[in-house]
Amino acid sequence: MYNVEERFYLVDLPGYGYARAAKAERRSFQALLRGYLSTRETLAGVVWLLDARRDPSAEDRTMAGELAGRGVPTLAAITKADKVARGRRRDRVSAILDAVELEEEQCIVTSSRTREGMEDLRDAINGLIDRGGP
Repeated sequence: MYNVEERFYLVDLPGYGYARAAKAERRSFQALLRGYLSTRETLAGVVWLLDARRDPSAEDRTMAGELAGRGVPTLAAITKADKVARGRRRDRVSAILDAVELEEEQCIVTSSRTREGMEDLRDAINGLIDRGGP
């Protein structure tokens, strides 16, 4: 948990899709996530990291349903954009968003290596905090 300038907390929850963990561990990650999402009354939103090189997993699609069902404001940060050829990026992002049933407005394409999208991501997170949601 990271306290950001005494304004809000960023909570880094464990991944569950491509984590090198046994199925039982991944199920416990999912249970942890569900519990956290259902008990956080002050939750302004979720920033969901999805790898541009990977199709969303069954666990990702399940989590998409959980987030939608709870009405949690969700922002997809499509990571590792630098690893996907520029000509393929639009198709990859569309496929990912379709799979997790998010709109393009709920997405920011990022790369930590090139810093692409980082300022937009910062602005979007601040927008979630300032509005208490999108």
